[in-house]
Amino acid sequence: MPWKPEHKQQTRERILDSAARLFALNGFDKVGINDVMAHAGLTRGAFYAHFSSKTQLYAEAIVTSALQGRAMLQPDDNQPPQLEALINGYLSLEHRRGDQARCPLAFLTTDIAQREEQVRDTYTRVFKGFVNALQQHLNPEDAASQEQAMRTAVVMIGGMAIARAINDEELAGSLLEVCREAALVERKL
Repeated sequence: MPWKPEHKQQTRERILDSAARLFALNGFDKVGINDVMAHAGLTRGAFYAHFSSKTQLYAEAIVTSALQGRAMLQPDDNQPPQLEALINGYLSLEHRRGDQARCPLAFLTTDIAQREEQVRDTYTRVFKGFVNALQQHLNPEDAASQEQAMRTAVVMIGGMAIARAINDEELAGSLLEVCREAALVERKL
């Protein structure tokens, strides 16, 4: 009996969910196809029915991770969060731990620089989307809001990336607090 079409899509989503989590937490080099498939509860053989390479999976997992993070920070599409709530949620210790949300922009910053153009193109599109989303909270008609949104994005992403890299919990908490304040001050400019 053949699989229903939705079964293939559900399987693909399971693989992407596992890949998004594992890549965000461990990077490209420390995660193999076998790891992703085992995490998804599938065999390696099923991988090639959905993806042509680990690089393709990585690029698509970046998008999946970004969408999952957005859903965590903006649970209701009809009511986008206020910019302050978005900044506070992003620059939180919970996000730093990666328990649920794992922004690939911050979690994979140094890993992306070493990857193929396909992956870097995907990362660039996700970054542009992040900046555009921030700009929508500012004054979208104002030409300066693009620059303001980019500065806010850099404070948020850079702050989270550094907070994840350091192993001093107290310092990480202080860093995130300073970044929250800086991002909120940037919003008021």
